[in-house]
Amino acid sequence: MKYSLLLFFLFPLFSFSQTFVGDLEKFPAFPECEEVEFEQEAECFTRLLKLRVIESFQLPAVVSEDGFEGVIVVLFEVTKGGHFKVIYVDAPYPELKSEINRIFETLPKIEPGSYNSRPIDMQFRMPVRIPLTEALTSTVGQLTEVEKIEVKAPKKQKLPVTEEYEEIIPLEFEHPRASSQINIPFSHELYSRFEAELNQVGTNFHSSSKPFLFEEVQPYYNFQEKVEELQKPIDSWIGRKVWNEHLFTFQGEDYWFTVDFALDLQVGKDFNSDLDVTYNNTRAAIFQGGLGGNLNFYSVVYENQGRFADYYNRYAESIRPGTEGAAIIPGRGIAKKFMGQAYDYPVAEGYLSYSPGKFFNLQFGHGQNFIGDGYRSLLLSDNASPYPYFKLNTTFWKIKYTNTWMSLRDVRPEVTGEGSFRTKYMANHYLSYNVTKRLNIGFFESVMWENDNNRGFDLNYLNPIIFYRAIEYSTGGQAGNAIIGLTGKYKWNDHFLSYGQWLIDEFSSTDVFGGEGSWKNKQGIQLGTKYFNAFNIPDLYLQLEYNQVRPYTYSHNTITLNYGHNNQSMAHLWGANFRELLGIVRYREGRYYGHFKAIYGVRGFDYTSTGDNYGGDIYRSEIERPFETGVEIGQGNTTNSFFAETELGYIVNPATNLKFFTSFIYRNFDPETNTAATFGNATYWLNIGLRTDIFNWYYGY
Repeated sequence: MKYSLLLFFLFPLFSFSQTFVGDLEKFPAFPECEEVEFEQEAECFTRLLKLRVIESFQLPAVVSEDGFEGVIVVLFEVTKGGHFKVIYVDAPYPELKSEINRIFETLPKIEPGSYNSRPIDMQFRMPVRIPLTEALTSTVGQLTEVEKIEVKAPKKQKLPVTEEYEEIIPLEFEHPRASSQINIPFSHELYSRFEAELNQVGTNFHSSSKPFLFEEVQPYYNFQEKVEELQKPIDSWIGRKVWNEHLFTFQGEDYWFTVDFALDLQVGKDFNSDLDVTYNNTRAAIFQGGLGGNLNFYSVVYENQGRFADYYNRYAESIRPGTEGAAIIPGRGIAKKFMGQAYDYPVAEGYLSYSPGKFFNLQFGHGQNFIGDGYRSLLLSDNASPYPYFKLNTTFWKIKYTNTWMSLRDVRPEVTGEGSFRTKYMANHYLSYNVTKRLNIGFFESVMWENDNNRGFDLNYLNPIIFYRAIEYSTGGQAGNAIIGLTGKYKWNDHFLSYGQWLIDEFSSTDVFGGEGSWKNKQGIQLGTKYFNAFNIPDLYLQLEYNQVRPYTYSHNTITLNYGHNNQSMAHLWGANFRELLGIVRYREGRYYGHFKAIYGVRGFDYTSTGDNYGGDIYRSEIERPFETGVEIGQGNTTNSFFAETELGYIVNPATNLKFFTSFIYRNFDPETNTAATFGNATYWLNIGLRTDIFNWYYGY
């Protein structure tokens, strides 16, 4: 980072310089300097650093014998992680260079410099005057500004090409992911650890558009500091890799990467099943890193085999694709049969993340997105399988504006041709505005369209600031399916907030507000509250949430235009025609954690797949509805559903979020009328496993 004002620190032996702009910038701080006034920070840093260097300096014998007198110049940096790093030493003796490097390697980690409360790299210039005799017994002077110049590291001497390979050496790994443009893997348990910090009254953070970037969250929650708090005192290489660190790390002058081996190994028992055991066997490779300061990448490849509780297997098989595959594992992907009674389902995710400037971040990848502050989202959820997407985040002032363009698939047999699935596209934008230090409101709009008339990706929807409903009309009345939504959040205090969503899928005000229960009254409502550090117990997290979606919401006369992907809803996993109340309790102490989740719902199912459509299945046409008015939530085959899950675990490796856990699920499904597809059953499912927690499993179907 370049600074406009260069400071020299005068002293008979040393002087320092660094570019500096404005009062938003804070100097690095030794522990002894953390309580000093802002105006004395630079002087305190200078004084303590000079004392440490003076006390440690050992004049090489050859320098003393030659009677050398003069000045050597050291360019060094205090990194974002608070480490001292020598950039360049200009000295006539290699022994002097080695001595300077030795001293700086012994300096402790300190509080890094910052700009606008964000950690930054700060560079300094330090002339060292030889001989040392008088300096060792003198006192340290005050910081004095003498002139304004730019600090520029000298150009690197070009090496012979035969020496280039040997010059590629690793630097100290400073955990750059914690301040990078890489996504924080979206796990509800992981996000609950820092939600309290993000939602303090007065913060200007936008918490609805997920996943977050590490860079966004770092000013509020120091990831590396939290990981270091959980470190085990282990010196062996194997021990550190198992309990504390990434498997492989490398950091060069302007690039870094890590490689990890991920697991999701589970074995369990569905006590009402004829199968002996349930299991999941996932092995994955994770590769992530950065090139320069603005380009980051992330890739993970999964190889999976699994067999689940009976109700979950039945649902996975009920949404199987049309021409191939035995099932679709919810949230993961298409599966084929494995050993007769299990599934094999490969998954790959990844993205490039690029920030061309202060206000923008662009991502191109294959994965999932989520919009909302709740456990569920009625707008865009991570319930469906991963998909290709391009996302543009624009953040400035009190606004965050998220545009996402996606390529989705309709995999029903009716639209599958020549061995390939039907492509459709979705574009949405979400505007989040912090109205006050407590109140946030948001506006969401989305449109789905298919490749009819060889339309392909419609360039009309590339405009990031248009109203999609108007474009839908201009391209033909049935050309797309648009929905809109409103969101809100209010922070009552640092511990308690309320949030909500309102989704509208039909734009006829007469039908929506007419009070006759029209089938066109397609809308959904979410209301919720969160309580952080509940009852003044640190890391106790409580959440209560209510969701309801009226029949026929998210569906369309042209089934391909529904709000779905790979036979799964892009919003709530139940589709439509339901009410739901859920409560969640989470607690964490050190590496130990636990949560309890209870979900009660009333759902309306069809009696058969060929009869009347009562509005719960978004993959059925609205034309098959039995009546025009009097439409109510839960109509059809009314079903009461109760789901409870408890999980206790231990974080094995906080750097990768590898966990050892045991969980128990109870599910009771009680329809008014038993049919071949919808019938009463109860499930008692026990699991134990070892999992790298980087995505969400949803079992409450």
